Amino acid sequence: MQSEFHHEGTKATKESPRKELGEREEWLSGQVVDAAIKVHRHLGPGLLESVYEQCLIRELELRQIPVKAQVVLPISYEGLRLDSGLRLDLLVDDLIILELKAVEQLLPVHEAQLLSYLKLSGKRLGLLLNFHVALMRDGIRRKAL
Repeated sequence: MQSEFHHEGTKATKESPRKELGEREEWLSGQVVDAAIKVHRHLGPGLLESVYEQCLIRELELRQIPVKAQVVLPISYEGLRLDSGLRLDLLVDDLIILELKAVEQLLPVHEAQLLSYLKLSGKRLGLLLNFHVALMRDGIRRKAL
């Protein structure tokens, strides 16, 4: 990705500092999607988010993938660390944030929430998983910084 700058007839380009995701992140992402699809096939849509969370944790643990639930996300602002009450639904192998939903439709605010969590945590990859869909593949959004 390149950004272009124009100034008095000159043109300069600046390379984006974004680097590719690592092999581990890509592999974990695939495992999470596969696990979410398996959970959704077994349970179907229409349940509470907390039910999908517990089943997804179990599925990831069966795959021997480290996962933490309801991880507190403090905020640093102007040198002050704030206990904001923000919590990540799931954090996979300290690399991938999972934001789970069981809603009629994903909204832009849900994607914005995940992007904010990525920025605040310093993580590079997040998955927004909405289990209230007929086919799980339609409920998956991937965001990378």
